Amino acid sequence: MENKIYDIIIIGGGAAGLTAAIYSARAGKTVLLLENTSFGGQISYSPEVENYPGFKSISGLDFSDRLLSQAAAAGAETSFETALSLKIDGKLKTVTTDSGEHKCLAVIIAAGMKHRKIALENEERFTGKGISYCAVCDGAFFKNKDVAVYGGGNTAVEDALFLSDLCKSVTVIHRRASFRAADAEVRKLKEKSNVFYKLNRIITSLNGEGSLSSVTVESTETGETEEIKISALFTAIGQIPQNEAFKDIVKLDKYGFIEAGENCKTKTEGVFAAGDCRTKQLRQLTTAVSDGAVAATAACKYLDTLNI
Repeated sequence: MENKIYDIIIIGGGAAGLTAAIYSARAGKTVLLLENTSFGGQISYSPEVENYPGFKSISGLDFSDRLLSQAAAAGAETSFETALSLKIDGKLKTVTTDSGEHKCLAVIIAAGMKHRKIALENEERFTGKGISYCAVCDGAFFKNKDVAVYGGGNTAVEDALFLSDLCKSVTVIHRRASFRAADAEVRKLKEKSNVFYKLNRIITSLNGEGSLSSVTVESTETGETEEIKISALFTAIGQIPQNEAFKDIVKLDKYGFIEAGENCKTKTEGVFAAGDCRTKQLRQLTTAVSDGAVAATAACKYLDTLNI
């Protein structure tokens, strides 16, 4: 790998990371943006974004593509690599990935989050064979079939809405009596005639032979169990941060989020955190983009103090 020293390396190509790349590159800094799956992050899986200022409606994928194009046009370099560790040697930072090492003077961690698993037997075996964590990606495979969505937050409700237009029926399974999603989205869901609800229920078993054919749910109130026959289960029970690789460099809270304030500064000089991976009150597309701009500006100011 070449011995180039970048001004800024950004770990994570979601909305926060892409925005940080745009701002950093436009400030004249050399930028490398690392992403391990697909640019755009979680928002790229959203079929429709209606709460981003300036857009009445835009698909998450379209929004992500625009950010990526803008970052590339500004001069940011991109690479599909997984960051494995971060080391500090004076002013120099080394990011080790599954492809080698990259050196830089400042790092912005925007690693986002990953899907939380149900943690039941057969989950791994049925993943891709009836169990999915992305309705937009896999929903079309189950057109005119009976499916279920597990969860009660914004993602779960959005998934159920999307699937209701494709599938014969959608059963929403949620461990609480009410949803945590935005009221406007819940109202839309309740207007759907092919959406059914199993509230105050948890999934206790994933059943099938070669693929998922049913789930067993248990009432959190009575303990009564019931089998629901479905062709697919779309899981949306939350996400967990992906910061373990950086725990020796930044401080993590008890949930695994990087402790950083609204200035996006971590405990380590020259290392910044942006987006869903850091401690914050609200995790939305608007706040992710805001973090990216703040972190990039802070990183550029830090570089200006190095006199290199």
